[in-house]
Amino acid sequence: MILQVVTEPDPILRQKARSVKKVSKRIKTLTQNMLETMYDADGVGLAAPQVGIDERIIVIDIGKGPIILINPEITGKSGQERDMEGCLSIPGQKAYITRASKVTVIGINPQGEKVELEGEGLLARAFQHEIDHLNGILFIDYISRESGENKQ
Repeated sequence: MILQVVTEPDPILRQKARSVKKVSKRIKTLTQNMLETMYDADGVGLAAPQVGIDERIIVIDIGKGPIILINPEITGKSGQERDMEGCLSIPGQKAYITRASKVTVIGINPQGEKVELEGEGLLARAFQHEIDHLNGILFIDYISRESGENKQ
């Protein structure tokens, strides 16, 4: 089922999402609906707050198959990379953003198992972007932090 993507300035995009206590059937269905919504919108990532759900869930697919993480956390970062970002919740706006080029992430998969994943390049960027959503941070918040930022 395709869900409605909420856009700025919806307040849910600015709040810290709640941890998921149990991987229930509802959570599994939600993750599948989030994947369908992301694919339908031609996105590479989607966080639950972007579909109006106050829970710590992200889905990502950079073209190598879907990644679903519940209660994800970044446990390590290295390197630095600057690239163009956009966001389904901020349509029509893009900017160059500097992020870590490699990250390590822990979380829970839809089977309720703890997992640890590493991402480089686009996957690292997607992890950081989507986990930011769970903390009420949008990519446009980095624009004012970086000098000489150009919006496109």
